[in-house]
Amino acid sequence: MCVRSSRRNKITIRYSAEPIAGPSINWCQRNLTKRVVAAWAIRYKQILAGVLVTEQKRVFEALRDPSLSDEERAKLNRPIRVCGVVKNTGEPGGGPFLVREADGSISYQILESSQISDPELMKQSTHFNPVDLVCAIRDYEGKPFDLPSFVDPQTGFISNKSKDGKELLALELPGLWNGAMSRWNTIFVEVPVSTFNPVKTVNDLLRPEHQ
Repeated sequence: MCVRSSRRNKITIRYSAEPIAGPSINWCQRNLTKRVVAAWAIRYKQILAGVLVTEQKRVFEALRDPSLSDEERAKLNRPIRVCGVVKNTGEPGGGPFLVREADGSISYQILESSQISDPELMKQSTHFNPVDLVCAIRDYEGKPFDLPSFVDPQTGFISNKSKDGKELLALELPGLWNGAMSRWNTIFVEVPVSTFNPVKTVNDLLRPEHQ
């Protein structure tokens, strides 16, 4: 017999010593695993939200300082995104990188493999694309940001696609979490790989996490 109880977001699991027939044991373990993984993932989503609230509070306090320079104010008064990233385990896709901008400054960006000319850089990347994004889209006065003004139109790229068995080249506009958020203030937080269950191909649906 298996029992799941929840108290203040803590999960307790107890197994009885009584033997159970094979199918029941499999069902019990499978469903408990899914529930525990879900609770684990939810916990880390809450942590990401906590990081966002904490850092946003610090930014708002700084923006209310009258001695802040115009340049500093322009850098701080932007949307904020906290990105939960997992270690790179070889899954297809992009990842977080440090990018040198045209003015010489360094920014945190999420890049796709199509945006990187040297494939070795992608292989050397330590982390994978964001598993979760937690976003703050209002300024310190409570006004919504004009999000299109934070898009970098120069980040469109050409990617390899296929249709009906034919290889194609596709011109992609700035993506949601790369070019479209290029001028956001970004924080990367490493989260456990257990919170990441990608579906890149039909075969990925056969993984235990999706059963």
